[in-house]
Amino acid sequence: MNEELAITIGTVAREAREKLGMTRAEVAERVGLVEPAYGRLERGKVLPSVPVLHRLGMTLGISPEALLGTMPPGKKQPRSPTLEAETPELRRLLALARKLDEEKLDALLHVATVLTR
Repeated sequence: MNEELAITIGTVAREAREKLGMTRAEVAERVGLVEPAYGRLERGKVLPSVPVLHRLGMTLGISPEALLGTMPPGKKQPRSPTLEAETPELRRLLALARKLDEEKLDALLHVATVLTR
C-alpha cells in the first residue's frame, strides 16, 4: 500500500466532509461503507477501491485530482451546485428519509407539503 497516498486521500476526504458539515456515518452510508471502515480511510490506514473513490468524490463534491492530491496549482476545485445548496439539516433529513418505508415516506411528504403552505 502507498501510505503517502492513503494519508493524502484521507486528509482531503476529512477536510471536505468537515467543510460540508457531514458526519463520518453520513459519508460512510452514502459511499457504501460501514463507519469504522470509513474512519480507517480518513485516517489513511487503507486505500479505497476505485468505485469507492468515485463515490467518495461524488458524495463530497470533489474531483479525483483533489482526492489524490494532484490538483494543479491555481486550478479551482469545481463545486457541485447541489452540495452547495444543502445544509447540514437538509442532509440529515434526507438521510432519515432514505430509511423510511414507502408508507412513512408518503406521510413525511404530506407533512412537508402542509408545512410549506
